[in-house]
Amino acid sequence: MGAIELVEQPQLTERPAMKSGDTVRVHVKVREGDKERVQIFEGVVIGMHRGGTRASFTVRKVSFGQGVERIFPLHSPTIQKVEVVRAAKVRHAKLYYLRDLKGKAARMKEGARGEEKVKS
Repeated sequence: MGAIELVEQPQLTERPAMKSGDTVRVHVKVREGDKERVQIFEGVVIGMHRGGTRASFTVRKVSFGQGVERIFPLHSPTIQKVEVVRAAKVRHAKLYYLRDLKGKAARMKEGARGEEKVKS
C-alpha cells in the first residue's frame, strides 16, 4: 500500500455495490442558510468513475420532461446514504445513449442481483 492509499483509507465510506444501469435513490444533505435538510435524487446510474477517494458516479433522471444529470462524489460527507432501488442488466459501462432516448425506449432490462442459481 502506497503513501497516498494509506492517507485516503480512513476517508473512504461504505456504500452499497452499484453499477451502471441501476436505479438508485441518493439522499443528499442540502444547506439552506443555517438549516440543513435531506433531499432525495432518484435516477439511473449512467456512469461510474472509480479511483479511491476521487470515485464518483453520474445519476440521470427526467424531471418535468427535462433530463437532469448530477455527478456525486462517492465518498462525500454530503451524501447521507445511497439506496439501490432496482438492478438492471446492461452491456455498456457508460450509458450516455440514454440521453437521446425517451419514454419506454429508455427503460432498462431487469437484472438478477444477488440471486444465486440453486442446483436441484
